[in-house]
Amino acid sequence: MPLDVLPALIPSPDISYIQLGPLRIHFYAVFILTGIVLAVVIAARRLQRAGHPRGAVLDVAMWAVPLGIVGARIYHVLTHPGDYFYPGADLLRVLYLWEGGLAIFGAVLLGLVGIIIGTRRAGIPLLLFLDALAPGMLVAQAVGRLGNYFNQELFGPPTTLPWGLQIDPGSPAIPPGTPEGTLFQPLFLYELLWNLLGAAVILIVERIRRLDGHPAAGTGLSLGLYLLWYGFGRAFLEWIRLDPTELLAGGIKANIVTAVIAAVLGVGVIVYAQWRTRRAAAVPAGNEAVHADAE
Repeated sequence: MPLDVLPALIPSPDISYIQLGPLRIHFYAVFILTGIVLAVVIAARRLQRAGHPRGAVLDVAMWAVPLGIVGARIYHVLTHPGDYFYPGADLLRVLYLWEGGLAIFGAVLLGLVGIIIGTRRAGIPLLLFLDALAPGMLVAQAVGRLGNYFNQELFGPPTTLPWGLQIDPGSPAIPPGTPEGTLFQPLFLYELLWNLLGAAVILIVERIRRLDGHPAAGTGLSLGLYLLWYGFGRAFLEWIRLDPTELLAGGIKANIVTAVIAAVLGVGVIVYAQWRTRRAAAVPAGNEAVHADAE
């Protein structure tokens, strides 16, 4: 069956924003903010089970969220300079967050700075907070990918699969000569599902650890799983991604390099968490800080 007569199961969205009087609300921003709220709520509940006041997460979020958004934008602009810095460019577009262009790796880097500041001020062990945040981060990133759908971003090569994604024929991301009606791999959807599955995996691993008598949070294991899971999945998706991303020397995508670094770092954190757990089991519980962190 020719591509140009295939019905699109995932149609191209007709709008990317709604206009309420003078206020223009972009769906991209709505989904990003919704994801942030979900991450905060999930982390708050998990910290409450660990013995911290539910509102303590807000003391951290007030530092982490603004810095995370700034970091996400800076990373995107630095890895896509051609989109913002060219003769006659409107440099104010660097500030137009609602048009898209928030990179999760930048959010993690500067957001971590905010988390370090916030946890110290709130008296929450850093690893405990990061473990509590890990599954919520994946849920938030899954929700945020819906914003990419409305912006017609994050799609892969042409496909004849029934869930192929329709993209506006005028999109500059579509390679020249592509037949009209071509459908594309919906990478935004694949990452959405991958992230939700990752959140479930983290919760399952934590439950197994509790049943084995080990602390479920506070060792860094959930953080390591998050970094490994997301880094591995993102590296693969970036490898087949069709819409433009910035290349480094040698033609390697910047996001692939960052994703691989995240995955390798995740392995290191998991190894450290396992060492910390074995060390805790080898000494009286009262002498090991990890127990205090997890209670």
